[in-house]
Amino acid sequence: MNKPSINIQDGFLFQSLKDSRAMSVELITGKRLDGRIRRFDRFAVVVETGGREVLVYKHAIATIAAAEV
Repeated sequence: MNKPSINIQDGFLFQSLKDSRAMSVELITGKRLDGRIRRFDRFAVVVETGGREVLVYKHAIATIAAAEV
């Protein structure tokens, strides 16, 4: 029997999307986007920040965390 593949990334992103939590996305360039996750797929994440939606490719993301209040 094959073990089911666990994708911790999708679970984390889905929960933050469902809760509409403020998130902080740090890119590998050092730039930080503070906002809410609106959509995501296998390759990219859409973050609403500053009243606009920004498409960020996952390979450009260094970290994602709940935003500090």
